Amino acid sequence: KIKICCLYKQFTEEKFGQAEKTELDAHLDNLLTRAESSKHWTEKILKQTEVLLQPNPNVRIEEFLYEKLDKKVPTRMNNHELLGQSMIDSGNEFGPGTAYGNALIKCGETEKQIGGAEREFIQSSAINFLTPFRNFLEGDFKTILKERKLLQNKRLDLDAAKTKLKKAKMADARALAEQDLKLTQSEFDRQAEITRLLLEGISSTHAHHLHCLNDFVEAQMTYYAQCYQYMVDLQKQLGSFPSAFSSNNNQSTASAAASVSVPILPGSRKARVLYDYDAAGSNELSLLADEVIMVSSVPGMDSDWLMGERGNQKGKVPITYLELLN
Repeated sequence: KIKICCLYKQFTEEKFGQAEKTELDAHLDNLLTRAESSKHWTEKILKQTEVLLQPNPNVRIEEFLYEKLDKKVPTRMNNHELLGQSMIDSGNEFGPGTAYGNALIKCGETEKQIGGAEREFIQSSAINFLTPFRNFLEGDFKTILKERKLLQNKRLDLDAAKTKLKKAKMADARALAEQDLKLTQSEFDRQAEITRLLLEGISSTHAHHLHCLNDFVEAQMTYYAQCYQYMVDLQKQLGSFPSAFSSNNNQSTASAAASVSVPILPGSRKARVLYDYDAAGSNELSLLADEVIMVSSVPGMDSDWLMGERGNQKGKVPITYLELLN
């Protein structure tokens, strides 16, 4: 208690300019400033990255609580996956054999692929980028703070010893004060060296964080490249729909004008199957991807369907599964 009172007295007198204060050397002072700057910007980057990876603040708080309780965060669908599932469900409701239903299913599957890529990106970023930043703040920097506080106390001890020596009048008192000053000076120098070594380690921390930053950029690059490729593939699939509609509608009109008495018109043409299709009834024809069949229009048939022929097999086929050939 006596020591604490002495430290408090020395600190107060320094604040009011009534006592001598030992200044840190310029190098150590610069290291302390750089450490504070590193802490400030690491916290800011960490916070903004968390917002980027999880924009919902309520979900972030929930994940933080689970982490503190050392419990596994419940698996939930992200926004892309939720949208994808809604599209798939609605597409199945409207019918996968219809143009709109089939397009919804294809879009939904792509959205779910993007959702999966996003999940991988977030997981990779959390491990390779966020975790090292947190470890610095919760580990290395806390150690620096602890040693810096000890250095502050050693400095106050040193300045108190200097003040005590100045006030000593008697020879015995001065001898005792000089011995105390020598001891406190040695302890201060030792603590200053410990603090300096820790602060110089910030350079290694920056080098490590640079490596983590490269990992983060690579994860982003991979994620955006995957999303781009998924959308290119989807666009190609959707791009085949309008040409099929156009060809089919023109064919239907011409065929209907030629004759309405024949159940299957003679103007058949070849079509390549784009995707596998399982017949939903006896009046439909099952399809295998990449096979070539003959198709024709039938008066009165839904515009989303054609009559397909494979040898002696006949049945309705959805035009969205076909690429009409010249």
